[in-house]
Amino acid sequence: MPPVPRLEIRDLTRQFDGVNVVDGVSLSVMPGQVTCLLGPSGCGKSTTLRMIAGVEMQDSGEIYVDGGLICDTVTRVPPERRHIGLMFQDFALFPHLSVYENVAFGLSGPADRTRARVMEMLDRVDMTRFASAYPHALSGGEQQRIALARALAPRPRVMLMDEPFSGLDNRLRDEIRDETLAVLKEEGAAVLLVTHEPEEAMRMADEIALMRGGRIVQQGAPYNIYNAPQDREAVAFFSDINVIRGRVQGALTETPFGRFLAPGVPDGAEVDIVIRPQHLKIDFDRNGRGPLPTAVDGVPARGVVERARFMGNESLVEFRMDHDGSILKATVPNVFLPRPGKPLWLTIRRDRCFVFPARD
Repeated sequence: MPPVPRLEIRDLTRQFDGVNVVDGVSLSVMPGQVTCLLGPSGCGKSTTLRMIAGVEMQDSGEIYVDGGLICDTVTRVPPERRHIGLMFQDFALFPHLSVYENVAFGLSGPADRTRARVMEMLDRVDMTRFASAYPHALSGGEQQRIALARALAPRPRVMLMDEPFSGLDNRLRDEIRDETLAVLKEEGAAVLLVTHEPEEAMRMADEIALMRGGRIVQQGAPYNIYNAPQDREAVAFFSDINVIRGRVQGALTETPFGRFLAPGVPDGAEVDIVIRPQHLKIDFDRNGRGPLPTAVDGVPARGVVERARFMGNESLVEFRMDHDGSILKATVPNVFLPRPGKPLWLTIRRDRCFVFPARD
């Protein structure tokens, strides 16, 4: 028999004012797996989490934990009996309780067993020395660690995390994310993480479910989601994009960069050729004449530098293309700041382009 998912939701739907905020969402998460619900604000991510937690009731659909039904439109296990842990961006620590008491909150059983579990979790997050401190005396990162310890102390089967790192500064955020991920993996809980930040999803998730308009539009490993996006919007959610529009004739699209395959698109239809800035290549060896075309990079096209900016570990250069006056962006490692007005030849990586039916 195939393994049973720790968390499974089937065709979950929730309406507000006649609009499907969550529209037929289905996914499963295995023990020890981190799945990320990724999407823009208002796409239904947090509402999905709230229904799984039991603080919001779905209009239709089913929720299972370890193969057991915990909620449909008839059966509803109370939130406190679902074996589900919660972490939110505001930490929600009790200000009048010490760190020890915060972590112990919700634990039951003999005092010695409770103490052993609390100290085990504080040790896991390297916060044992703060056991008698109160939340107001802790930094944001320290409060995050305590919130994690408290959520995991009752040994939840499922951990739900709603934008848990958004209140931390960037440098601390990376450190805390890595520490949190290590602890979650050790505990073996199924983790469902909600975020609108692609970098966070790529960094933490074993699987990403990309949401838009209340639906999961694509689901898979981060590498596959990034390198085989379903549509133009999916590409744009993970990075800046350049778009070159062309018209199909005989399954081919003519562009200033050569011909591109457009299989399955009818003649006369328009397509968008989408390429990320890091895959737009600048020829540094020739200024007046373009390089010879190659099988990978295709035909060169000339552009004039509009502006260039240094971004820290790379430079962003914007070009106004000779052929139609459009703006294309290229990123170059390290420092490259050509003066405005300088002409350069560009090629694009054919194997890094995506071709989609055009949308206005």
